[in-house]
Amino acid sequence: MKRPSSNARDRILTAANKLFYAEGIRAVSLDTIAAKAGITKKTVYYHFKSKDDLIEAYLVSRDQPNLELFRTWFEAADGALPDKVQVIFQNIAASARHPKWKGCGFLRTAAELANMPGHPAMKVGAAHKKKFEAWMAEEFQAEGAEMAPDMACDLARHVVLLLDGAFSTILVHRDAAYAEAAGEAARVLVAGAVGRASQRA
Repeated sequence: MKRPSSNARDRILTAANKLFYAEGIRAVSLDTIAAKAGITKKTVYYHFKSKDDLIEAYLVSRDQPNLELFRTWFEAADGALPDKVQVIFQNIAASARHPKWKGCGFLRTAAELANMPGHPAMKVGAAHKKKFEAWMAEEFQAEGAEMAPDMACDLARHVVLLLDGAFSTILVHRDAAYAEAAGEAARVLVAGAVGRASQRA
């Protein structure tokens, strides 16, 4: 008996990524995903025990690529630390102007699962946001050697709040300029923290 193709799981995840991101996790059925992937629903269940399992895998597949994209934007940016942080927001604004942009997949999934805090996908989303926050704190300490760990952690959390606020507000108003405004606020916030850290050194 022939086993399902080894690349079927990748095709399912690719289809789920496109459909879940574009239409939302509630609106998309496993039948639709199977059709998009060009396989049978039975094959979907061979690789994923349930739709919830596939939703979790969908966010897991977005985790590292998204974090790597933020790192790439940050590292490629010219200027000092505050400018590098601002560039992240500027790139989000540019992305948000694309007609297929639907916001942050992690936040949108969390909104759809708001009444299911124990859902595995909620845990993946929370871990993703914490990874970004921890990475920001590391960058603040690395580039501003005088910055104390607790100050770096607080600053990273403030940037996360600005970032996720920008994601949400863009969806409400359909205006990418909110990401640019949040980026300017983040630049001022980081510049002030760096200045205070330098004075204490």
